[in-house]
Amino acid sequence: MEVVAFVGPSGSGKSHRAIGVAHNNNCDAIIDDGLLIEGAKILAGTSAKSETSRINAVRRAIFMEDSHAREVREALALSDIHRLLIIATSDKMIEKIIHRLVLPEPVKTVYITQIATKQEIKNAKKARLKYGKHIVPVPTVELNQHFSGYFADLPYNLFSRNKHQTGGAFRSIVRPQFSYYGSLLISDYVIEDIINLIMKKVLAVAHVNYIHVRRRSDARGISVHVELVLYYGVQIFEVSRLLQKKIKSRIEYMTAMQVNKVNISIRSLVLRQ
Repeated sequence: MEVVAFVGPSGSGKSHRAIGVAHNNNCDAIIDDGLLIEGAKILAGTSAKSETSRINAVRRAIFMEDSHAREVREALALSDIHRLLIIATSDKMIEKIIHRLVLPEPVKTVYITQIATKQEIKNAKKARLKYGKHIVPVPTVELNQHFSGYFADLPYNLFSRNKHQTGGAFRSIVRPQFSYYGSLLISDYVIEDIINLIMKKVLAVAHVNYIHVRRRSDARGISVHVELVLYYGVQIFEVSRLLQKKIKSRIEYMTAMQVNKVNISIRSLVLRQ
């Protein structure tokens, strides 16, 4: 098993980009805040966000309890995970996690400063410090069994081409018990990642030029505008309608956010190489 580390200070925007980093580095599972998550299923662990104090949350996130670490080690041993993304606030935290879980040294470390601008990091920290907003990474599921916070039951495995859909969908978003602010925000980056992953699976799409997410001032839903380049010869109207339906259904299913409008613009057509 290989390990990829994703490192950045608390509130710097790691969770904005977690799903994109996992996808770009071919990771088929994530360790985040004490949980081992493979695609659309929590394999093992207990979330740090279920703790009632920040100190206990930190201890939970680095697997200080022997029973917690043993549970995750056993789940990893029984799994078919080939590459694991570990999200942490520092290199030292990565070292502690891999020590507790008996994992190899990371083959690669991605730092938030490599994929986010200084202004984006500054804005993320400002939001955390001033408003206490917690950004929820999308690939977190089945959490109603573990604690009251996050999402449950993704429609299909984001890290796999197998679009197997599970039944009995349950979705909820709540704040961690140790947070005294009470605000949760699903970042635009998360919406963009969802859309980009959808586009990668549609053979008619050659390129995504840009994605724009607009939020209503009353927080009652979002509108999405996507500009695309399609391959010559496809049925433009049918493809556009299909993409509108896919984008709306995936975002609403995975985030519980209302999508009021999906605008698709076709910029140009290109020949297949």
